[in-house]
Amino acid sequence: MRRIIVGSFVVALVACGIAMWRRFEVAHSQELLRSAEVARVTRRDIGTAVKATGVIKPMTGAEVNVGSSVSGVVMRLFVQIGDHVTKGQSLAELDSREFVARRDANAAALRVAQANMEYAQVDVERKRQLHAAQIIARNDLDLAEKTFSVAEQQRDQATATLADSNTQLGYTQIIAPISGVVSAVSTQEGETVAASFAAPTFVTLLDLSRLEVWAYVDETDIGRVRIGQKARFTVDTYGDREFDGTVTAIHPKAEIRDNVVDYVVVVRFTPPRDFILRPEMTTTVKVDLERHLNALALPMRGIHREGSRAFVLCRNADKTEQRWVSTGIRDDSYWEVVGGLHEGDEVLIGNLNSQ
Repeated sequence: MRRIIVGSFVVALVACGIAMWRRFEVAHSQELLRSAEVARVTRRDIGTAVKATGVIKPMTGAEVNVGSSVSGVVMRLFVQIGDHVTKGQSLAELDSREFVARRDANAAALRVAQANMEYAQVDVERKRQLHAAQIIARNDLDLAEKTFSVAEQQRDQATATLADSNTQLGYTQIIAPISGVVSAVSTQEGETVAASFAAPTFVTLLDLSRLEVWAYVDETDIGRVRIGQKARFTVDTYGDREFDGTVTAIHPKAEIRDNVVDYVVVVRFTPPRDFILRPEMTTTVKVDLERHLNALALPMRGIHREGSRAFVLCRNADKTEQRWVSTGIRDDSYWEVVGGLHEGDEVLIGNLNSQ
């Protein structure tokens, strides 16, 4: 009888302990739910990308060193650094007096050659008539025709010489070959420039609407980059503002810097209207390998693994519910959720051991 009473007492104590533990577990679980970090399933753009650092460069032909084809003294310089110029605008002017005198002399020589040719033409016509009337010999007519031919060639030579002198005179006006911004001025008024062996540079023009990004992609990632892939980049001066572009070229030759092998990936972009990008700005580039727009996504800490399967802990009133999910692609912070959850679902994130 005594053993029965003791056994009943032990059973009662165990039952009481189990009940108290369940109350404690429920209370603890509710407290964890109240204090747990929760994330909602939202829609966002998500994808995998190759990351690289880069620099903004002018396209081919977007940066031009404007010089002079003739020697002379710089009489006037019409632009300064930072000025905007249009194609065909005058940038500088050389002393043209010598070239004007040369042009005038060549114009006079052309008039003389023209007069000689006209006289020779009249003479040959007259001698043809005289030869037809058998008044002069054939040799006299041949000489007149030869004189006219030589005079005609001298007229053509004088015409070409005058055209050349006009061209040289035109070179005294330094004209902008492209529209852009003056990025450098290399010559000042009063200086004498010599164009004997190379054209001296007056100004450097830069077309800020024709820029591109050179992204230096590591050799371990270059195999995944293809022409036509979308890319995004940021510059330090505009913080988190991303600019969109497209991969248009991959340089075949590597660039080795500090024993690191990189390949240049060229990213073309449309110049933004509200932001000014400049050459040599450092960029952080992401080349999209796979990108899903407006996809359901969840922070990575909300996804847990059990073998090859993934699950989440959903908050349902005062309880947690384990739910199996299917995941897609991921980026640095988020997983794409392709099954098992809906937009707006609340998921506990963090370490399972603390929950």
